[in-house]
Amino acid sequence: QVQLVESGGGLVQPGESLRLSCAASGRTFSHDAMGWFRQVPGQEREFVAVIMSGGSTFYTESVKGRFIISRDNAKNTVYLQMNSQKPKDTAVYYCARAAGSYRLATAQGYDYWGQGTQVTVSS
Repeated sequence: QVQLVESGGGLVQPGESLRLSCAASGRTFSHDAMGWFRQVPGQEREFVAVIMSGGSTFYTESVKGRFIISRDNAKNTVYLQMNSQKPKDTAVYYCARAAGSYRLATAQGYDYWGQGTQVTVSS
C-alpha cells in the first residue's frame, strides 16, 4: 500500500524557518516527480513546488527565494525547507506523487497524497 506521511508542521513567527518532511512507503519514488501543495479553508489546493526525478526544481512565484524543495532517494523522503516565512504561508501543506510529467503545477497532475500537516505563521 502506497503511503505518504508529512511531518514537521507547527507554529512559527514571521521570519522564522520550518522544514517539512514527506516519508514515502509502499514503493520507491526515486523515478517520480514529487510535489508540495498547500491549502487554506475555502480555497483550492495551491501548488508550491515540485522536484523532478533528476533533481530539477520549480516553485510558485510567491515562494521563490524562500522555499527549497529537496529529496533523499535513499530515504524515500522529500523535504520542503521554508525560510523567511510570512503569515500568508499559513496553510495545510500536502506532499504528493506526480502521476506523470504533465500538469505538475495543478493538483490533477498527482495521484498519491499525504494527509497534510498544518503550518501556522503568526506573531
